[in-house]
Amino acid sequence: MSSSATAPWKQILLNSISSNSHLKHSIYFQLATVGSNGRPSNRTVVFRGFQDGTDKIQINSDSRSRKIEDLKHCPFAEVCWYFTETWEQFRIHGRVDMIDASNSDPDKLRQREVAWFAGSVRSRLQYLGLTPGLPSLDEQPSNDSLDPSAGPVDAFCLLVLDPEKVDYLNLKSNERLAFSTGRSVNVFFVACWKPPTIQNILFGEYW
Repeated sequence: MSSSATAPWKQILLNSISSNSHLKHSIYFQLATVGSNGRPSNRTVVFRGFQDGTDKIQINSDSRSRKIEDLKHCPFAEVCWYFTETWEQFRIHGRVDMIDASNSDPDKLRQREVAWFAGSVRSRLQYLGLTPGLPSLDEQPSNDSLDPSAGPVDAFCLLVLDPEKVDYLNLKSNERLAFSTGRSVNVFFVACWKPPTIQNILFGEYW
């Protein structure tokens, strides 16, 4: 799916990112998925920017990790992103596109390659290790084991979350905005964001 216009919530999020940019942890958020057993899983991931010209959120992942299996079972996920300086929370629900080495779309493979080289050599090294979640007594791979000019390794997977619902909460102003989207019926499946629903909240409701 493609988006021809900026989503109404995106600028709010960009402002929050800018206001909290001096805090290193502001680029981390939680990504929740549902496994084949029907149970939720949650983990902290790193914001890797928006896909060019869209409101789609990029996340790097190891293709051998549990969240990949979860997303194969159910491709929907939810981000929970809290900014501690400005007391703002974003819950972003949408469908996740997994772009791994087996993908047959040349454009998506190029996106994956761009995401790979956007990361530091140190961050790329983690994809040379053993399967995530398994105990290891081996030493971590050294920088010499990875050619900085080489393309993505098989274990590298780019996740692209396409938002469908966004819940914005500001605990300083006690304001809540709920954004949702429909999809137009034309062949391009353009996202059509509806005007936000505005709600007042009680202070303790979201703590």
